Amino acid sequence: MPVKKFWNWKKRVVNQENGQETEERILFMNGVIAEESWFDDDVTPALFKDELNAGTGDITLWINSPGGDCVAAAQIFNMLSEYPGKVTVKIDGLAASAASVIAMAGTEVWMSPVSMMMIHNPATIAWGDHTEMKKAMELLDAVKESIINAYVRKTGQSRAKLSHLMDAETWMDANKAVELGFADDILFQKEEQGDDSENGGSENNRTENGTGSSDSVMFSRRAVNNSLMNKLEKHYGKTGKSVKDQAGISAPKVNSVDTGRSADDLRERLNFIKKFI
Repeated sequence: MPVKKFWNWKKRVVNQENGQETEERILFMNGVIAEESWFDDDVTPALFKDELNAGTGDITLWINSPGGDCVAAAQIFNMLSEYPGKVTVKIDGLAASAASVIAMAGTEVWMSPVSMMMIHNPATIAWGDHTEMKKAMELLDAVKESIINAYVRKTGQSRAKLSHLMDAETWMDANKAVELGFADDILFQKEEQGDDSENGGSENNRTENGTGSSDSVMFSRRAVNNSLMNKLEKHYGKTGKSVKDQAGISAPKVNSVDTGRSADDLRERLNFIKKFI
């Protein structure tokens, strides 16, 4: 059965200033990482390693991936980290989840101005009794710590801060990724800065980290969920009643008088909730 590859190699001839020509190795990594197999698979990891070591020289890795297998990402991270040449990572779309781990192997990490990076806690599917569930939780904790190792190596941020960012499922634009140390610079900025410098405006448009003066953006799914809950509580007020009682749902009683909520009241509540979904 042929291996479904999520990577592709290309070569490009580069003309140097001294007139010599060299070949640049370009690696494209698109789509889900190891969607079909990697864990307990001897073929796919070996194939990637053979192709990686089949040539020499610097590598440019383009990433556009929503993530995938953490084990695959860990092995690719190790292979790229041990590669003797320079590895320049360029994120042109998305480097999320496991793909962000691979990006950390780059000697330099560049992001497109319109790209995003996302980090979050690892997830898995488990089956069994409470003992098996406990083992799955311990496994996820260990995997998270191993992922943090890669983030610490690149960013220099504390483990506590990185753990908090993963808990919150954090999305970063290029400026925020550079600010936090996940990336080194932004693609196409230097060309634009060169044009500005002719007009003497380059230095005024750069920040200390060299990313430009535009505001950075970071999105937290946990923050959004908390904001929604706060707005709901502010509108309806906190109550000790159960959800069933708040909705006016009760078991029918013999000879009882119907004192439930009106349809208009329930409709008003549902319409309010829809605004935040």
